[in-house]
Amino acid sequence: MDNVSIVVQKRDVTGTRAVKRLRKSGLIPGVMYGHGKEAVLIAVAPHALRDALTTGAGTHAVLNVTFEGQKRSHHAIVKDMTLDKVKNTVTHIDLQEIRLDETIETTVAIRFEGEAKGVKSGGMLDESTREVTVKGLVTAIPEHLVVDVSELDMNETLQVSDLVVPEGIEIMADADEVLCSVLPPRKVEEAEGAEGEEAAEGAAAAEPELVGKKEEEGEG
Repeated sequence: MDNVSIVVQKRDVTGTRAVKRLRKSGLIPGVMYGHGKEAVLIAVAPHALRDALTTGAGTHAVLNVTFEGQKRSHHAIVKDMTLDKVKNTVTHIDLQEIRLDETIETTVAIRFEGEAKGVKSGGMLDESTREVTVKGLVTAIPEHLVVDVSELDMNETLQVSDLVVPEGIEIMADADEVLCSVLPPRKVEEAEGAEGEEAAEGAAAAEPELVGKKEEEGEG
């Protein structure tokens, strides 16, 4: 996992109104949970968070978190993020302080590489699972797991058991869970038809545009 530096601020304000003011000032509220210590309320600039989470490791990066005005950094990973449903921007973030010599569980993205034989014959690659939970030392967690689909023919599947996993890493998902499969042309047409019907039904049932949403009381 990449080590990425990020500077955050400590904050004392809590509650919905205070958090709204913080967001209006251009900062994202959050919490950093300590490793055997009390949690600390934080705020981070959107551009700093974006830069930290758009490296090769994405949201799985190990963050070197430094509090504004301090020199000592703390190793942390993203524990949770809340996104705005309309703008898809981060509205709250939780960080978890870690030790580099400890074992953790986290999700890792799956990258499908190559063009399947079945796709060349007119089928479609159906990606059923795009991330899996793994367990291992923080420093051994890979940025992603690669699956070569080149030899996958029509109606064939690849499962979690087909993943090549680095030494010291354990996959927590069921070995029989399907990662991807190649659908024949007939099933591709059926799937596309079903998606079209669902989209039409959704449009017909759609409510007027949501102008605003009241946030929950006592937000931290």
